[in-house]
Amino acid sequence: MTLLILGLILWTVAHLFKRIAPGPRQALQDRMGDASKGLFAVVLLLSVVLMVIGYRGAETEFLWGRSPATTGINNLLMLVAVALFGLGNSKSRLRRYFRHPMLWGTVIWAVAHLLVNGDTASIVLFGWIAVWALIEMPLINRAAHSYVPFDGGSAMGDMRLAIISLVIYGVIAGIHTWLGYFPFGG
Repeated sequence: MTLLILGLILWTVAHLFKRIAPGPRQALQDRMGDASKGLFAVVLLLSVVLMVIGYRGAETEFLWGRSPATTGINNLLMLVAVALFGLGNSKSRLRRYFRHPMLWGTVIWAVAHLLVNGDTASIVLFGWIAVWALIEMPLINRAAHSYVPFDGGSAMGDMRLAIISLVIYGVIAGIHTWLGYFPFGG
């Protein structure tokens, strides 16, 4: 569990550094230029590797398990989460209603996984990520001096988002199945 928590700490610090320490973050960028983005990318990649290794190797206790109902709800929530991940870069009319679609997608992703993974390692991983995303939103709002909602989109953009979301959802389900975690129950 130590590696999992270390990975979560690195993830959180790397993401929040810009928000909670803008001066030092700007000084680092001034000193390193675009290489500072590479540094943060490496830290984030390391954090994900630590989370995966830590999660898979954690000694854990099961508090609840999956059921057909929670599996179905999980799958529906995951489809919504995938669509929200793509919404921020889409030309969908829905984009105007969400200020932080990727972070909301992250919260929904985490909640969906908590429904079907009731072990302590999952609670730490998915619970922490959900809390991080919820904390990130007001910090971004506070740092942004102005916000202009998306004013555009089309029915074609909505359809493209739906099709791409379904394809990506299918790929994610295929990867889960390949890794031995059949996402549709059974």
